[in-house]
Amino acid sequence: MLTKKDIRYVLDTLQDMYPDADCELDHENELELLIAVVLSAQATDALVNKVTPDLFAKYKTPEDYINVSLEELQHDIKRIGLYRNKAKNIRKLCADLIEKHDGEVPNNYESLINLAGVGRKTANVVMSVAFGMPAIAVDTHVERVSKRLGLCRWKDSVLEVEKTLMRKIPEEEWSATHHRMIFFGRYHCQAKTPHCPECPLLSVCREGQKRMKKQDV
Repeated sequence: MLTKKDIRYVLDTLQDMYPDADCELDHENELELLIAVVLSAQATDALVNKVTPDLFAKYKTPEDYINVSLEELQHDIKRIGLYRNKAKNIRKLCADLIEKHDGEVPNNYESLINLAGVGRKTANVVMSVAFGMPAIAVDTHVERVSKRLGLCRWKDSVLEVEKTLMRKIPEEEWSATHHRMIFFGRYHCQAKTPHCPECPLLSVCREGQKRMKKQDV
């Protein structure tokens, strides 16, 4: 596991690599962000961004999503995986927004997590990006990078990864680090082809060092 000094080096290096890392889901308001994050489950941000321009032009309010048939909404998001379940969840969460929150996206974690189709990752993204609250959302990139670097244990669950990162990273850096880890995992430390030889974190990365040793054999 990384020492406090190593963790500081990781955080500073990620900042140097991706100083402007931010949410890559296109949106103009809290509702659009919430819908986009729900759609992004097991789908790439790039694919979601291809679908949402037409979607957000058609659906402006929670009422718009429930005033069309389920089949119509499914058709509008059909290019995205799991579109049937996602359409059902979007309609349910929009109904919840209308009935429980006056049609507004709530700015507290407990209310968000109780919306249909909204898990910890989605709630944390909305809290961080939409409302500027410190949060760490653990997606596949954050989980992979955390475990490869040794910030977390290989056997840790997603929840354990989240709690460990919250404990080891200063709270004021949670949101920025979350985005930087996503960028690092998406563009540098990819699942199948990580760029270990030229990685500035190789000196503290247990997984990278193992991979380099295998290449030398």
